[in-house]
Amino acid sequence: MLASNLRDVQLSSVSAQSLRPNSVAEQVYQLIPELPLENQYLSQETREVATNNTLISRFVRYHQYVKSRPVKFRLDWKFTIADYLEANEPISYDRYPGSKTLSNHPLEGDRAVIYNLSRSQRNQLIDTLVSIYNPTSSEVPKTTNDSSNPSNNNSNNRPRLPQPGDADLLR
Repeated sequence: MLASNLRDVQLSSVSAQSLRPNSVAEQVYQLIPELPLENQYLSQETREVATNNTLISRFVRYHQYVKSRPVKFRLDWKFTIADYLEANEPISYDRYPGSKTLSNHPLEGDRAVIYNLSRSQRNQLIDTLVSIYNPTSSEVPKTTNDSSNPSNNNSNNRPRLPQPGDADLLR
């Protein structure tokens, strides 16, 4: 039973990792059409507009291939957003997707777009990406409102202080 579950997790992880950034970007743009494409850059090879090289495809490639972050978890996508906002890790100019294939480097334009998104738009982007890579489960745990538990009735939502005998609960 455990081996079967482990195999299912490995297979779902492999299938999530095998989604191509361009197909993920297409899905994101279908679900959030107001996101800017940022695909006006010229290909160095053909000198034509690289219409498939979009902001979201570069964002996904940066997350998945440059930073090697998991694609199924909200927190990892938040780290990537923070990179773009220059609040986390610096983005390597030379390793940024499109740096070697586009005639103009797209990083500053991509940063400006991410910066100009509202917090709710950024969260919508993250939620959409998580739902694409992990369609069968929700990242956010469901909480229950159990009125029989006195710690849930605390209106200011502060964690409760340890009480005498709490250590005995660990046994």
